Amino acid sequence: MSIRKTNSGPFMRRNLIALGLVLLIPALLLAADPTSSTTSSADPSSTTSETAAESDSLLSGEIAEQNLFVIVQQGGLLLYPILAASFILCLFVFERLISLRRRRVIPRPFVRQFLHQLREREIDQQQALAMCRKNGSPVAEVFAGAVQKWGRPAVEVEQAIIDSGERVTSGLRRYLRLINGIATVTPLLGLLGTVVGMIQAFNDIATADAMGKPELLAAGIGQALITTASGLTVAIPALIAYMFFLSRVDRLIMDIDSVAQDVVAEISAEAGNRPKKTTRTKAA
Repeated sequence: MSIRKTNSGPFMRRNLIALGLVLLIPALLLAADPTSSTTSSADPSSTTSETAAESDSLLSGEIAEQNLFVIVQQGGLLLYPILAASFILCLFVFERLISLRRRRVIPRPFVRQFLHQLREREIDQQQALAMCRKNGSPVAEVFAGAVQKWGRPAVEVEQAIIDSGERVTSGLRRYLRLINGIATVTPLLGLLGTVVGMIQAFNDIATADAMGKPELLAAGIGQALITTASGLTVAIPALIAYMFFLSRVDRLIMDIDSVAQDVVAEISAEAGNRPKKTTRTKAA
């Protein structure tokens, strides 16, 4: 037992010395290197600057989606007509929203007063024309066309309503073709911009000898797809606005036609030439 103790003591001491040398040598090497000590302890901001530089280099091929001006620049020249089309769309959509209000196209006070005076025979042809021209609404224009055929057969009065209704319809549908054109053209502009952008991206990759760098191709395609996204962003609301205004015009025309039939029933020859209510009361 004593022999094992005397033999194990120097062996353990040699192992501990060897382990200490193994741990001490790297520490001495790190202490002897001045660059590592300065970068690790003296200047901690250098690491952050390096990481920021690396992130900037990684993000150099991506699209800055938070900056609209950068997106417009990366979208190319075809993005500018799409932006112009969006401005025109907003302008004429607001104009149509104001012009196609029901109280402007078919003002209820005017219609009620006009039909009431016709039923009661309180106005004649000249007074009715003056009343319609003074109001100036689309329904008043249709009434004026019917009043011009005062005392004629119902067929002629209805034909006058149809003729004046066509003019009113064309006025109510004004600018709707422009909105429909924006909904049709802007996706084509976006598709054209995408095709042109992809051609430029592939040309850049071919000339730069960067077949091993797919991030360049991804960045070029991403920039090219901006125009397609922009075109669809403008075209979808334009198509919705066109369908909404078209259906609104159709409803307004149907309402104008329904109230115009009441005018036909009052001023046509089949209604009879009844005297005014005021003259009848005076005679009584």
